[in-house]
Amino acid sequence: MRKSLMLIALAATMVGCGSNATKTTGSAPVAEEAVAIKVCTAQTMGMVIEETYTSEILPYKQNDITPAAQGLHIDKILVDVGDRVKEGQVIVTMNRTNLKQLEINLATIEDSYNRMKPVHASGGISDQQMLELENSLNLQREVVENMRNNSEIKSPISGVVTARNFENGDLFTSMPILHIMQIDKLKVKANISEQYYPNVKVGDKVNITVDIYPNEVFEGKISRINPALDATTRTFGVEITIPNSNERLRPGMFARTTFHMGNVEGVMIDDVAVQKQAGSAERYVYVIKDGVAEFRFVRDGRRVGNKISIIEGLEAGEQVATTSFVRLSDGKAVEVIAE
Repeated sequence: MRKSLMLIALAATMVGCGSNATKTTGSAPVAEEAVAIKVCTAQTMGMVIEETYTSEILPYKQNDITPAAQGLHIDKILVDVGDRVKEGQVIVTMNRTNLKQLEINLATIEDSYNRMKPVHASGGISDQQMLELENSLNLQREVVENMRNNSEIKSPISGVVTARNFENGDLFTSMPILHIMQIDKLKVKANISEQYYPNVKVGDKVNITVDIYPNEVFEGKISRINPALDATTRTFGVEITIPNSNERLRPGMFARTTFHMGNVEGVMIDDVAVQKQAGSAERYVYVIKDGVAEFRFVRDGRRVGNKISIIEGLEAGEQVATTSFVRLSDGKAVEVIAE
């Protein structure tokens, strides 16, 4: 019995010694491993604000060539697709049979009117009857003049014929006989965000690029600004005129128009420093202070090359991490590696 009690006491003494050894080991502080990172410094930089919009190149002017009256036969179309025409040039003549009949009617009415003048003067007919004859004569004159104008159709603009829908002798219906475009000047339309309304002025230069000439920049000028904004899209329309005397550009081409919206100063950092929070549109950075990473939300702005502007959340002179984001967290110790 005494021997058993001694063994129990010895075992308790050994357990107590073992417990004290564990506590001593466990209480020893373990140094946190610092995350090695690279950083960049937020700097105040001047930025050129440019906005690019995609558009379609349009003719400066275009016209459908049609007579005022339907049911007339086309006598002769004097131009074809691809032909160049000048303003005021006769390009279509219509059949004159109806015109000749109207001219005969006009001559009959004029003769009757002239014969009634002395009768009216002698009191043979009333003033009202004479006025009715005069009105009838004037109306017939307008009808004949209108038909004469439609018997020879002139081009209202200088340009090139881009469509021909009839042949000589066809009966004119509703479709235009010809389509003419002015292409020695062209235009492009763009819808610009309302925030830039104060920055856009008539006469401002705009750079235009097209895929067919990838290494060239064409210059245009703003010729018209819509004074009202679209309430749905919060944009306003702008029209740009492009000189095209060599006619290298053509209507229908896809174009990119780049507007210079001015210069501003902003806080800029390397774009790789800005991270997107998973599951949201929030952006964040890790600001490095006294060897510790600080998680901070920011509002980013425009990219310029490999830089991005920070509108809110960062001050010039602060350092932000540009590497090792998967190992960083708020309050994490870091070691900055020199570039």
